[in-house]
Amino acid sequence: MPEQALAGLKVIEFGNLVSAPYCGKLLADLGAEVIKVERPGLGDDARRREPYAGDEPGLERSGLFAYLNTNKLGVTLDVETVKGRDLFLELAARADVLVENNPPRRMKDLGLTYEALEKINQALIMTSITPFGQNGPHSDYKAYELNVYQGGGFGFISTTTIQEPVPTPIKAGGRQTQFAGGAAGAVASLTALFARDHLGEGQHVDISLQEVMAGQYEAVIEHWTFTQNEMGGVTIPIMMPIMPLPASDGWVFLMCVEDREFDAFVKVMGDPEWAKDELFSDRFKRAEYVDGLAVMLMEWSRQYTMEEIFQMAQAAGVPVGPAYTAEDVVRSPHLASRGYFVTIDHPVIGPAVYPGAPYTFSKTPWRIVRRAPLLGEHNLMIYHERLGYSRADIIRFVQAGVI
Repeated sequence: MPEQALAGLKVIEFGNLVSAPYCGKLLADLGAEVIKVERPGLGDDARRREPYAGDEPGLERSGLFAYLNTNKLGVTLDVETVKGRDLFLELAARADVLVENNPPRRMKDLGLTYEALEKINQALIMTSITPFGQNGPHSDYKAYELNVYQGGGFGFISTTTIQEPVPTPIKAGGRQTQFAGGAAGAVASLTALFARDHLGEGQHVDISLQEVMAGQYEAVIEHWTFTQNEMGGVTIPIMMPIMPLPASDGWVFLMCVEDREFDAFVKVMGDPEWAKDELFSDRFKRAEYVDGLAVMLMEWSRQYTMEEIFQMAQAAGVPVGPAYTAEDVVRSPHLASRGYFVTIDHPVIGPAVYPGAPYTFSKTPWRIVRRAPLLGEHNLMIYHERLGYSRADIIRFVQAGVI
């Protein structure tokens, strides 16, 4: 088999839930050896997050954990113990990259800051992913998905299809900031590695989830700095219709920003008589009478399937997209043709379908080599075979709660 792009890269992941584990997954799936460090007996908090296989909770049954931790080796380690910290330092001394998403204050209390780790491994890249970064007045604040999502301005970006006045902020589902931060962490880590080849030394990569979100989506900052307006509720109402439409088997999303696009969509609908009404003659009037327009559009769209509407609109150059459910995505013939989904077998979960990679490489392929590790599954391999501790030492570490 051809060698993978990141073969030979050694990574320690000292993270929890999504951002650092997703960063580690992106590196591991491209061939890096990622050793995931978890708490003895408890593990990553993602192990206690839904969905569970068979709807039955368990440390080895979380679909979120199983997805985020493919291709990793897993060890347990209590870094708050003296020996646990020493073992962590031994691992860090042999690594190219350390990825972590702990609060900055916790890393200081543990004595695991970049300044401390740099002394034992000058070539180390330490990538820290936190809600607000390593410095600044908010750096030690706790935050959840909701806090960071709103802190990056996304609450109002999400209202761009709602008319004036500007509505109260909302939040999209899922862990948007965490996955975005993990992706940013992977890119930044690889960039720092590239720089290391020229500088001869590592560096600390500081990822702020708030900053990732603030700069990620369209031109939200420019909307304010140039016009002192939010994206939601200001320019969008003059660009109607922008709305979801019901199909016979689901929904599609229509986005006719320009008059020519709406005129093309009218032809797709068979030039209905109502479309000639003065109330819908340009986008300004369509915005003013959007409620009535929506009734007419929905009456037409309900007669067709999502795919039928999509194909008709595509042929006419009208921006319409099917609003897929998770089931629609998994069953997508297009994604199947690209081999996007992978089936991974797991001793507790069993075989299950997971998302693949959003990219392909012609010479250094992405692939799943191993499923997510069981809690502490590779303790013997890492501590005995790699670090040279005896089996008796390993037993003592377990008895002392170190691993």
